[in-house]
Amino acid sequence: MAATVERKTAGKAETLTRIRHTGVVAIMRHTEASLALEAAEALLRGGVDVVEVTLNTAGATTMISQLTQHFGDRMIVGAGTVLTPAAVEQALAAGARVVVAPNTDLKVIATCNRHDVPAFPGAFTPTEVVTAWQGGADAVKVFPVSGVGPRYIKDLRGPLPDIPLVPTGGVTAANCAEFIRAGAVAVGAGSDLVDKGVVGRREFDELERRARAFAEGIRAGRA
Repeated sequence: MAATVERKTAGKAETLTRIRHTGVVAIMRHTEASLALEAAEALLRGGVDVVEVTLNTAGATTMISQLTQHFGDRMIVGAGTVLTPAAVEQALAAGARVVVAPNTDLKVIATCNRHDVPAFPGAFTPTEVVTAWQGGADAVKVFPVSGVGPRYIKDLRGPLPDIPLVPTGGVTAANCAEFIRAGAVAVGAGSDLVDKGVVGRREFDELERRARAFAEGIRAGRA
């Protein structure tokens, strides 16, 4: 069995600590670029200070750059749907502090490690989760979990207790506490949190309410 890649670095550790503390990664997918700052402000008011902008969103790198410059250390801004080493480079040049993918690509992970930036590759089966972890992942995005629920995270944690898992795809404010109780270190929340329709209609009070519901769910799961 291959040796696990060393991943202990100060800058990376600080980012990972923040993500674990918040427990929610708010996923901005196809969010209107001109409304991204207001949307992020609403998330922050609701207690969510980690945002992932997916690279298949129009103007994604510009959004990452604007969010990073506007919020500074008040918010962790990352990039999602990062599929190639070149995309990693683009995301990091824009200011991304964490890189997330729906799949496991060892070259993507290696590029993140070379730049000392956390990598959250996607995996589903135990073999895929272990492959991602041994390849140098800092946490593994278990995706999608909509069809399996929190019990699947608990089942994975049985034989793999040392691998940090971040279930994504099907996580809601109503079930996020169950995912945390099952052993997840954090959850990824897309349309159930950052709904592009809510943002497009400028319903930022609703977005803040959703963020607060997720934050409360995480606290309940850890209580």
